[in-house]
Amino acid sequence: MDSLNFIGGHKTTVVGTPKVIETEKGKAVEFDGIKDGLVVEAIPLAGAEKFTMEVIFRPDVNGPASQRLIYMQENGSKNRITMAVETAPADKKLWCLDTFIKCATGSKNLYKTDKTRATGQWYNAALIYDGQKMSHYLNGIEEASEKFLLTPLNDGKTSIGTKIDQSFWFKGAIRKIRFTRSVLPPQEFLKP
Repeated sequence: MDSLNFIGGHKTTVVGTPKVIETEKGKAVEFDGIKDGLVVEAIPLAGAEKFTMEVIFRPDVNGPASQRLIYMQENGSKNRITMAVETAPADKKLWCLDTFIKCATGSKNLYKTDKTRATGQWYNAALIYDGQKMSHYLNGIEEASEKFLLTPLNDGKTSIGTKIDQSFWFKGAIRKIRFTRSVLPPQEFLKP
């Protein structure tokens, strides 16, 4: 995430004014939580029957209640794979991870409100589908897992820092995103 024009070799549309910033960990793209996002003309996981999706990010304090980190949506349908930050209603300095898949065979949401974390720190969020179940991890520790039958998504678009329809804006920074068409063990995850 060190460019706004091309991500992963794909043309990218800039929404609002996200900016490339220098952090103590390297370059990242910062989003304001109001109108900043990126839309990539591809779904990196199109056709994938198994995958690992990772995001290295820093959620900032006082972000919206529900914020989209990654939002992949199939063309012509509502089928999607998403990763989101949900801010704790009682304390805007806390958040929890929300992952969701909707495909032709159904949908599954993993969301644990008792697994809150502090804003202002770097995290690795990972979503894995292993052919039989969907799991999500935070900093290499599994937080939630459930059986699920995935029908792979077809071509579409991926938005970063917002939904495809430009809502649910993310406030914070994203340093890296990695899509792998296999199941990675936690020890091979990117380090936050």
